[in-house]
Amino acid sequence: MTRGARSAGSWKLCTSAVAVAIGVLLVPSCARFDDAATTPFTSAPSFDAGGVGPEESPSTTTTPSTPPVPPGPCVDPDPAVIATCLDTTGGLIALPDENSALVTERRTGRIMRVAVGEEPVEVATVPVDGSGDGGLHDVVLSPTYNEDRLLYAYITTPSDNRVVRIAAGDVPKDVLTGIPRGATGNSGALEFVSPTELAVLTGNAGDPAAADNPSSLSGKLLSLPLPAPGAPAAPTVTLSGLGEAGDVCRDPNGSLWVTDRTVLEDRLQRVSMDGAVASGPAWTWPDKPGVAGCAAAPDGLAVSLTGGKAVAVLSIDPGTGAVTAAPTVTLEDRYGMLRGASAGPDGLLWVSTVNKSGNEPGPNDDRVIRIQFPAGGGGFD
Repeated sequence: MTRGARSAGSWKLCTSAVAVAIGVLLVPSCARFDDAATTPFTSAPSFDAGGVGPEESPSTTTTPSTPPVPPGPCVDPDPAVIATCLDTTGGLIALPDENSALVTERRTGRIMRVAVGEEPVEVATVPVDGSGDGGLHDVVLSPTYNEDRLLYAYITTPSDNRVVRIAAGDVPKDVLTGIPRGATGNSGALEFVSPTELAVLTGNAGDPAAADNPSSLSGKLLSLPLPAPGAPAAPTVTLSGLGEAGDVCRDPNGSLWVTDRTVLEDRLQRVSMDGAVASGPAWTWPDKPGVAGCAAAPDGLAVSLTGGKAVAVLSIDPGTGAVTAAPTVTLEDRYGMLRGASAGPDGLLWVSTVNKSGNEPGPNDDRVIRIQFPAGGGGFD
């Protein structure tokens, strides 16, 4: 199931009965959406007409198959590698055509379309502050993407972290501003839970106390009804006390899954379709392998591990949402540090690397890879 191209099912948030659901957080002075307002961006994002155009006919191929190619600069002989020579990546989302995906370059602010057998194409460039761990962290498709071709992104600016809306030929429009930024902990992620409601995952900006503070947008999973143009955004808190943000993904049953990293452990948490937050994490990693992107299915979940240089695959009971067995690990040390994860509509798993943010980038890094969903998680069929 493709992130950003979700069903329009209802997803109501619990804001009082659960201890970690703090309640309504109205921040009109920090959060705004105004098509007419002046934005901090002085130029329109650049778009390539070939980037996100009309959808192609869906491919009937359900397994990765690209012809072998000789090694060389920006060419990888591994048939699972879809794109090479990217800058360190951020968010990743498979597109509905079953053959391509959008991946962000965190530091450059570029959104790239990558496809089987094609060179990467720049779709848009958004001005960001890519210093430290800041930059372009995630991108999702509008729920009406087929008609409007709109994108939503989570970015870092010199003054804050924020959510923006991107349309071809226009400057990015602010959707939610004033998310604190820090020297670290600026990662964030997005997921649509209905046509008018966006889940926003924010990092703690290096301040664990702010993550527990109901007046701060740091370290939270927020529900953001998309405001009308000119109206202030009014997010509510679903989950608080989060550390460094990993990712948020929605499974076909309507539940949200959240990954984050704390001082003590890495975590996977679940919010059910009715907004109820589980009493504790669905799974924890005391060895802190660096949980990052997630891709969800009715009975399985794939989590990219940055420090672990692998993908963790968890089996999920589709009725209770409980993790039924210890995670299995796949792709270990094959592609290096992994960040993004997205399930394609054909059931294949897309992942991206962040080796250029470490000390050992390879000659073809950074890369996007497409594989069969690993055994152990139930698959995405």
